[in-house]
Amino acid sequence: MAVNDFNVSDEILGRIATKISLILQGKRKSTFVPHLDCGDYVVVVNATKVKLTGKKPMTKIYTKYSGYPGGLKKVVFDQLIKKNAAVVIRHAVSGMLPKNKLRDKYLKRLFIFNGETHPHKKKIKNKL
Repeated sequence: MAVNDFNVSDEILGRIATKISLILQGKRKSTFVPHLDCGDYVVVVNATKVKLTGKKPMTKIYTKYSGYPGGLKKVVFDQLIKKNAAVVIRHAVSGMLPKNKLRDKYLKRLFIFNGETHPHKKKIKNKL
């Protein structure tokens, strides 16, 4: 398995999430099989600099429900990207992965960092 590096500064969230999900699944490999986990690792850097188009930064809402009455939490994209950018990218990539038992395995191989530096520099072989 290889480690792929993505610099998402000034990239559109949905477009970069599709590329990441294809690599996590291993769909670009000739040995791809849908029922096996044959994807690669992905390291995402500059997560705080990801962008949305149009008015979506002010209107896109992320919701979380605790299960209790009155437990619905809503956060706008602009606030969430400042607080925790990894949640935004992980949520987008998770939505583009298949909804089966392999999704958690795919997401374990996704590493997201807010800045340029990360501890996986020596392991990166492929630059996309």
